[in-house]
Amino acid sequence: MKARKWLRDKNVEFTEKNIVEETPSVEELKKVLEYSGLPIKKLFNTSGMLYRELNIKEKMDTMSDDEKLKLLSENGMLIKRPIVLGDDFALVGFKESEWENRWQ
Repeated sequence: MKARKWLRDKNVEFTEKNIVEETPSVEELKKVLEYSGLPIKKLFNTSGMLYRELNIKEKMDTMSDDEKLKLLSENGMLIKRPIVLGDDFALVGFKESEWENRWQ
């Protein structure tokens, strides 16, 4: 995984969590949203097979935020990865330029 290698190459300490096996709680997901400033739809793995199988794109506008968070907390395959959750920040997805800015 690019993100893991990048963190190790930069000597950034991190704890890895497999969010497919151990899905984040609704509270953890809320913290990611708060710290990242992203809209909830950005937490979805839109290129994932499960996202397409469940037709989430078509349902997104009719779902409440609570419903979206519950769905994400129940299935880690729906969550865009990786997520880095720090003391006061969160990064969703691996965009090297964003990561460089965070750890300059």
